[in-house]
Amino acid sequence: MDRRGFLTRTLGLGCSLAASPLVTPVSFAAAPGEGRLIVIILRGAMDGLAAVSPYGDPAFAGLRGALPLGDKGYVDLDGFYAMHPALRPLMPLWSQGQLGFVHAVSTPYRDKRSHFDGQDLLEAGLPSLDGRGGRDGWLNRALTHIPGATAQTAYAVGSDALPILSGDAPISRWSPDVDLAMTPQAMLLAQRMMQDDPAMLDALNKAFTLADSDGDAVAIQDGGQNMMQMMADDMRAARGAEPLERLAEFVGQQLREDARIASFSINGWDTHDQQERPLARALGRLSATILALRESLKGPAWKHTAVVAMTEFGRTARLNGSRGTDHGTGGAMVLAGGAIRGGRVISDWPGLTEADLYNRRDLMPTRDLRAHAGWLIRGLFGLNNGDIESSIFPDLDMGADPGLLL
Repeated sequence: MDRRGFLTRTLGLGCSLAASPLVTPVSFAAAPGEGRLIVIILRGAMDGLAAVSPYGDPAFAGLRGALPLGDKGYVDLDGFYAMHPALRPLMPLWSQGQLGFVHAVSTPYRDKRSHFDGQDLLEAGLPSLDGRGGRDGWLNRALTHIPGATAQTAYAVGSDALPILSGDAPISRWSPDVDLAMTPQAMLLAQRMMQDDPAMLDALNKAFTLADSDGDAVAIQDGGQNMMQMMADDMRAARGAEPLERLAEFVGQQLREDARIASFSINGWDTHDQQERPLARALGRLSATILALRESLKGPAWKHTAVVAMTEFGRTARLNGSRGTDHGTGGAMVLAGGAIRGGRVISDWPGLTEADLYNRRDLMPTRDLRAHAGWLIRGLFGLNNGDIESSIFPDLDMGADPGLLL
C-alpha cells in the first residue's frame, strides 16, 4: 500500500488532506565523495534583471526606472549590481563568500519562449528539442559518469521524479503530495479495524510511516495512543512550517547522510502583470529555502555543498504596459553554499542599449547556462570535460573555468 493509495482508501474514516508540506517532487541520488549538489528549478522564468539589477549600466534606468537603494530598497553588491530587497536575508551569505550570481546566461533555447519547451530543454541539458537527443535529464546522465553512484533509499513514492533526474541511472524518488491529518477518532477506528488482521495492521503501520514526514515508524500499541500522539505532533508541525522550508529541511537531512545530489522546483516566476509583489514573494521563498538548506546542512556538509537555482529563460528588458515583464532570453543563476566562491556576480556583461539587446528586446545571453552547470559537476564530482561536453551536455563548449567553487 503506497501513500497515495492509503490516503484514497481512508477518506471514509474521516481523514482530511492538509496543505502539502512538499509542493513539488524532490529527487535524490547517492554518490561517493563529499561534494553535494542541489539544483533548484525556478519554473516560470525568473526576471534576472530585477533579482540582480545592473543599476550601474547607464541604460538600466531608461528600461526599468531609477533603482531605490538603501535600508528599505535594493542592496548594493559591488557598485554595479544590486540585489532585490526580498533577497536581503541572504546578505550574510554574500558577506561570507557563500552567495553569488551568474548573469546574462541562457540555455540554447531561443525565440519561441514556451515555458514547457524551455523547461524541457533546461532539464534535458540538450542544445535543441529537434529529437536528436534523448529526453532524459542531464543530472541523471551525470550520475552514469560518477563511479560508485547508487540510488538513495526511497522514503515514499508519490509521483514521478523531476525530468532533470530521470533516465537510466538508478535514483530514489520521494514526493509526498499531501500531508496526512486524521482525527483521533478516525485513527482509533482504523487501529481497531486492523488489530485482528496482522497483514492489514502491518500495511497500516507502513502507510503511517510513509505519511509521517520525519520517516519514523508509528507503532500501534497502548491503545493507539502513541500513534495518535505522533500524528498530532505531525499535524501541528504541518500547520507551523512553510512548505518549502520543510522540504529544504528534509533535503538537508538526506544530504547529511548518503545522498549527494538533490533537485526540486519552486514555482511562481511568471510575472506578466504588476510583477513587483509576486516577484518579491517568489524571491522571498527562494531566500527562505536557501537559508533553510544552510541550517539543515550546517557544519561539514554545508562546507561541501553547492546550491544552484536556474530558470528556463529570462524576461524582457523593458517593463510592459501593466508593469510586468514578458518572456525573454538572457537571465540569471543563483549560487549558494559553503563550496561556492561567492561574493561576486559573474558575467560577460553585454550592455543594455537597444543595439546590445537580443532582438532589441531581451538581455543578450553571453554564455551558455549549461557551461556553468558543467563546471559545477566537474569540480564537485571529478567528471572530465570530454564527458560533460559530449554526453551530459551535448554540443557544449565549456569555455574557460569561471571559478565557481573553492
